[in-house]
Amino acid sequence: MSVDGCPKRMVFGPCGGVRPAGGCEVDAALPCPWADPAGPAPVRPWDGPTPPPAPAVPGGLLETATRRPVVLSDLAAPPYDVATLREVAGRLAAYSDALLVAEHHDDPDFPPTMMAAELHRVGARPWTTLTCRDRNRVVLEQELAGLAALGVEGVLCVTGDGRGPGVRSDVTGVFDLDSTRLAHLAARAGLVASVAASPASPPAGTRAAVLAEKQRAGASLVVVNHVRSPEALAAFLAETRAAGVDLPVIAGVAVYTDEPSARGLADLPGLALDPDVVASVLAAPDPVEAGIAAAVAEARALLALPGVVGVNLSGVGSSAGWVPAADVKAEVGRRLATERVTVPS
Repeated sequence: MSVDGCPKRMVFGPCGGVRPAGGCEVDAALPCPWADPAGPAPVRPWDGPTPPPAPAVPGGLLETATRRPVVLSDLAAPPYDVATLREVAGRLAAYSDALLVAEHHDDPDFPPTMMAAELHRVGARPWTTLTCRDRNRVVLEQELAGLAALGVEGVLCVTGDGRGPGVRSDVTGVFDLDSTRLAHLAARAGLVASVAASPASPPAGTRAAVLAEKQRAGASLVVVNHVRSPEALAAFLAETRAAGVDLPVIAGVAVYTDEPSARGLADLPGLALDPDVVASVLAAPDPVEAGIAAAVAEARALLALPGVVGVNLSGVGSSAGWVPAADVKAEVGRRLATERVTVPS
């Protein structure tokens, strides 16, 4: 049963979009029931079976991560534009182990199975995001079956942001499931179920416990949202280990080279950027080179942390256009590829 007062009808909350002051991501005036200092809802333990882990895919993301750090890159392309999608995916795939296919709250796009097929067409490995916002349980199960049939290795299971203001206001959000239950279904479908963690989102004291329940539900990998510093991520990972979590971690690396691309990340609930680094990139004589160098430096620092097996090059990267933005992230991946070494224990 979902917690009273949660617009997303979450059972295993909180979601990653809780605002800094404790407000709901859907309605800032509504206190998140899990973050209410007067009486936060307790973290509900997973009470179902834990599925066996998905078999290792030779050359796949998880198998590769046992040998060297992996690079996951956000796929950013205009909706319903096959030609640009293929162009961008082909450029990113050259220096990425997989492409993270998002489901944006303000840009409806092709269904996940079609996106996966198009990425396969250009030789890219999709890592597909599924959200619970626009699909009921039956349709989510259909997508999972379709992705497995296409040979997709894994999915990122998230509850999903509320729909953007003015975007299909005539359509209600579904939220039959939340990320924990979706991860369970993904694992049962034979896919690698990955989940997100947002250390920068309140309530800080429950994030490790929530991740532990996602692991019990079937998650095999965690993608961690941006934090202000490697020290902040190290502290969070220590909390998760104390809670019994031993999932391999892919850490978010913010990629931006101008004010719009930086703002696009900073404005998202649950993400935290280092303001000093942002300021230095934007003030640099060559912001593109500065942004690439900053992303590479952040990736190096995060990969040095125990348990971190890879990075997610996150964000659009540039407002100069879809292809130039893809080239920015591809260059970050290229520079990281020249120095990949054994994953730290």
